[in-house]
Amino acid sequence: MNNPLLQNFDTPPFTKIKEEHYKTAIKEAIIIAKNEINKIANDTSTPTFENTTVSLDNTGEKLDRITSIFFNLNSAETNEEIQAIAKDISPWLSEFKNDMILNTLLFKRVKAVYDQKNTLQLTPEQAMLLEKQYKGFSRNGANLGNDEKTELRKLDTELAKLSLQFGENVLADANSFELLITDKNDLDGLPESAKEAAELLAQQKEKEGWLFTLDYPSYIPFMTYAKNRELRKKLSIAMGKKGFQNNKNNNEQIVLDIVSLRNKRALLLGYNSHAHFVLEDRMAETPETVLSFLNDLLEKAKPAAEREFKNLEEYAKKLDNIDQLQKWDGAYYSEKLKKELFNLDQELLKPYFKLENVIEGVFEISNRLFDLQFEEIDTIDTYHKDVKTYSVTNSKGDFVSYFYADFHPRPGKRNGAWMTSYKSQQIKNDVNDRPQVSIVCNFTKPTETKPSLLTFNEVTTLFHEFGHALHGMLANTTYKSLSGTSVSWDFVELPSQVLENWCYEKEALELFAKHYETGETIPMEYVTKIKESASFHEGMQTMRQISFGLLDMSWHSGNTNNQKITVKNFETEAFKNTKLYPDVANNCMSTAFSHIFQGGYSAGYYSYKWAEVLDADAFEYFKEKGIFDKQTASSFKENILSKGGTEKPMELYKRFRGQKPKPEALLKRAGLIS
Repeated sequence: MNNPLLQNFDTPPFTKIKEEHYKTAIKEAIIIAKNEINKIANDTSTPTFENTTVSLDNTGEKLDRITSIFFNLNSAETNEEIQAIAKDISPWLSEFKNDMILNTLLFKRVKAVYDQKNTLQLTPEQAMLLEKQYKGFSRNGANLGNDEKTELRKLDTELAKLSLQFGENVLADANSFELLITDKNDLDGLPESAKEAAELLAQQKEKEGWLFTLDYPSYIPFMTYAKNRELRKKLSIAMGKKGFQNNKNNNEQIVLDIVSLRNKRALLLGYNSHAHFVLEDRMAETPETVLSFLNDLLEKAKPAAEREFKNLEEYAKKLDNIDQLQKWDGAYYSEKLKKELFNLDQELLKPYFKLENVIEGVFEISNRLFDLQFEEIDTIDTYHKDVKTYSVTNSKGDFVSYFYADFHPRPGKRNGAWMTSYKSQQIKNDVNDRPQVSIVCNFTKPTETKPSLLTFNEVTTLFHEFGHALHGMLANTTYKSLSGTSVSWDFVELPSQVLENWCYEKEALELFAKHYETGETIPMEYVTKIKESASFHEGMQTMRQISFGLLDMSWHSGNTNNQKITVKNFETEAFKNTKLYPDVANNCMSTAFSHIFQGGYSAGYYSYKWAEVLDADAFEYFKEKGIFDKQTASSFKENILSKGGTEKPMELYKRFRGQKPKPEALLKRAGLIS
């Protein structure tokens, strides 16, 4: 019992955990969970909602907690040892999940309760738990014969391994690229903050000059401001080659294998494709609905996108005699044009977005909307010195949640931003067990002369992830499997995307956008320009998101049966209706499309746009009433944030809004209709 993961703990004992603890703890936790499950399966009493449905929801708690710690560290603070452990334990977890779902006696009891659901007088939440549990079995092979169950186990084990390998390869390619600049002239156009950060990075790696990497806080400023077109090209091509090089990190075969195995799995379970399987359980319900939704948006966005692209091309030609606009030119000339049109320079904005002020801002906005208080504490363990921890309480002083925040890039941390949970909320034995929620980001680091100053894009990213965090923190459901962000995948982005809207509002910006040196509040003219420029190149942005959604749907709609396909050719075909820039032969998106080949977004990438329809419609309601209107905020908290997956998403949304969402709000906000 010296293993800290096997002892009882409330918050994760990060500093006590060593790599060698994980495998032992996970093995033991699987045994404990199996015993809990067998006890239910072998119960000879009549199956009831309490002794079967609720008991099953309560199983595997120790395993859930240990794996949530492990997999978050595999994303936020990984190393070769952790990656090797991930490869070992993934098949165990896959096998455990299948052991449970394919347990005939257990399913017999679950089905017995499900078959009498209409006579049980269940609350909506209880009915949803039963429905979700039964579907979890029936959709994942419980009704299959023995040979088919064996086949399903093989497929799941292989998929778990491939998905891990995919992510490791992307990270390895990202980490192996460095652009070292030794000639100061090659830094022309870059803001001082970007040069300083690059110089600091070079010093840390004991190199002379300025070092740029594929980490977003390094990559984005270079692509946006560097005058040297050849170096922008070099960096852009390196970013686009991840997983698509002639080295051991090549992901082409892995992509084809994952797609093939997912399709085989869907067919085995009686679905036409992986997309049919996934979408049955989402708001959209069918691939046809998703494709219709994406193509309808494409029809509205494409004319605007083509117009914007043509204008950008003409602008680049006029400015620098660029004959053909390439991918490595987009951010650079867009920023210049934006500055010219709106007289708005991202670098002018950054001094008003000191990270600590933005954090205080999002806390204050949460306080005004949802009565939450955040107090920074040092009484709970963290996995890295950069991680900040907070105790969250409500206006009565009741404990709501612990909140972890990890903001800066470092080796061993994957790119991007995400929210995760170390412990789900639930009500058990009449105790409301509160959650532990974390957000992980990759924001510009402080330097010797400046604090961490965020770009406006990083500000909206922080608000986005914090919206997810609020969904986790404010959860108030009875059952852990329905708590917080355990909702339909195309509903999960609503809380995150709706919160981004506050970044554009004067009333909200005045709370936190203060100059880091003078304390001056952001000038009103800047706020006006932020709002005016919000829909700048929105046609191109919308088309880009649609292209990713269509690529995802192409991979997962069963279109890959032709054995001769190559990843690159397949992708080119999927992109043909959304293409603006010339293709780059040695670049490929699919081989680094972690959302769909490593994360949980397969046949679900459309959900970002889907949720934008919801968020634009929801925020329009806030604006009608006032962006800090308590009644509207209470309704959003009561009907959306606290309810998790306890009812169908559209029912919850209609209860908040009083009607179904209308896509016009999104199109209007994007400037695609007047």
